[in-house]
Amino acid sequence: MTSTPHPHAVVIGAGIGGLTAALALHRRGVPVTVHERSAGLEPVGAGLALAPNALRALDALGVGARLRALAVTHPAVGLRRPSGRWLARTDTGAVEAYFGDPVLAVARAELIAALVEALPPGTVRTSSPAVLADHGTAQRPATVTTPDGEQRAALVVAADGLRSATRAALFPHHPGPRYSGFTTWRTVIDAPERPPAAVGEVWGRGALTGVVPLAAGRVYLYAAALAPAGGRAADGDEHAELLRRFGGWCAPVPELLRRTAPERVLRHDVWALTDPLPAFHRGRVALLGDAAHAMSPFQGQGACQAIEDALVLASVNHPADAAADRPTGLAAYSAARLPRTSRIVAGSRTMGRLVAVRSGPGTALRDGLLALAGHLPPRALLSRSAETYNWTPPQL
Repeated sequence: MTSTPHPHAVVIGAGIGGLTAALALHRRGVPVTVHERSAGLEPVGAGLALAPNALRALDALGVGARLRALAVTHPAVGLRRPSGRWLARTDTGAVEAYFGDPVLAVARAELIAALVEALPPGTVRTSSPAVLADHGTAQRPATVTTPDGEQRAALVVAADGLRSATRAALFPHHPGPRYSGFTTWRTVIDAPERPPAAVGEVWGRGALTGVVPLAAGRVYLYAAALAPAGGRAADGDEHAELLRRFGGWCAPVPELLRRTAPERVLRHDVWALTDPLPAFHRGRVALLGDAAHAMSPFQGQGACQAIEDALVLASVNHPADAAADRPTGLAAYSAARLPRTSRIVAGSRTMGRLVAVRSGPGTALRDGLLALAGHLPPRALLSRSAETYNWTPPQL
């Protein structure tokens, strides 16, 4: 005897991908519950980029306008050497004109808040670790163990991050994430003395920094450098480590670092799923975001691809399908998402190789080529991002 799955969906993890999936499913009429292991959704992280592909998806979910209202415009962004010499500059107006949308920088907490507030009250349950017990089949619901007991679900969305326990359970022979060679630092400066005159990235030998203005006069500062996995500042002071590594770079980096609150500096090693999974689903379980395709940050697409995942996943799931062949819909999700995200993971890895160049001749050659590319017509430069940025969300 087979059982009819309840049309309910369970999301494991209340990060950006999990919350976006919950909202997209809710907009499709699917009852959904989000289980988050941590005790709350306090602001974690710093800033992130929402490229046109992600903004279109958030528009489809009704939260795009709220985030667009936070936009901080700067006439140009670019790439410099630590000396301050410009290698390339891009007119931000040209980006919006070409793609129809800007690349919008927001604090991660602002995006989380927008998603949570668009969900029905009680959707997100904190201090509620959820563990997959059975991935289910077309004839059998999936089962998740929570502090409230076992829950059956027509769909389980595993948005449980880089070290996804769900991914390991579904694909135990996959090698998992590999270390990229880079460690990163991120922070938000609340009130610099003056807005940064130059924004964008600065590339040095095996290292970079980025400066991005945010709403309310804040500035998002990030940095990356080649380092052994698991390494930390000798004295535990990552703020001092940033000053040591980047305090002699061009303005406004040193000034912003001096105004950074030490306790707000986050450091994380960069791991990525460089070996693609065979699929993003098994049974009635779908992997999403970092659980499916963790990538290095060098194209700014990690959160954007998780948001895309959510829209595609919701588009192939509807409450009327609960008793039907839901796994067939998940096969369509894998087919749509795996090739695209694999290309972007590979592209981010290639970009990381450029940042990783450390020799004098190597950086001179790299920087020379970047400077030459900077003299190309804007449309020629922007067209390189077209395959990523021109994505259109499916109808929900």
